Amino acid sequence: MPVFKGDGFVSDDWRNLAQGDDLPPGGKVILTLAQWQARGLDVRSDILLGVLIEPGQDIVTIAPDLARFALVAVAFPKFTDGRGYSLARQLRGHFGFAGELRATGEVLFDQLQLLARCGFDSFDINDRVTIRLLEKGRRPRLGIFYQPGLGPETPERTRPLARRAAS
Repeated sequence: MPVFKGDGFVSDDWRNLAQGDDLPPGGKVILTLAQWQARGLDVRSDILLGVLIEPGQDIVTIAPDLARFALVAVAFPKFTDGRGYSLARQLRGHFGFAGELRATGEVLFDQLQLLARCGFDSFDINDRVTIRLLEKGRRPRLGIFYQPGLGPETPERTRPLARRAAS
């Protein structure tokens, strides 16, 4: 299934490693946190690695290894589960993760903008309505924010104090 990235759908060349499978000879592989913890430093360096983080998992355990990952996928098993927003903010803000940050699972159209403001830059979307809206060219846009976020923003000129950074 294609992934929404930038301003459109792109082919997904990442592969989720099934439980019990061996690592492929090359390519891009996403491991679960348990798979990474079991394999750790035994993973060859010629493979681009990603890791899948489920809600409730402690990302502090992988913080020292973040430089090894080209992608961190954060699962959203339900659209009402907001823990992924906090995980993204921690990965980008506290741990300085600069690779691809992907939201995967039950991601709805109305959440895309807020997910991007937390640091997500790609979306593996299961929701058919969201996919259909994006395929038709609809994009979530709101221009004025009260809080600073991650990523590019246009400062509001009519209320300059509304977004003033805390000192």
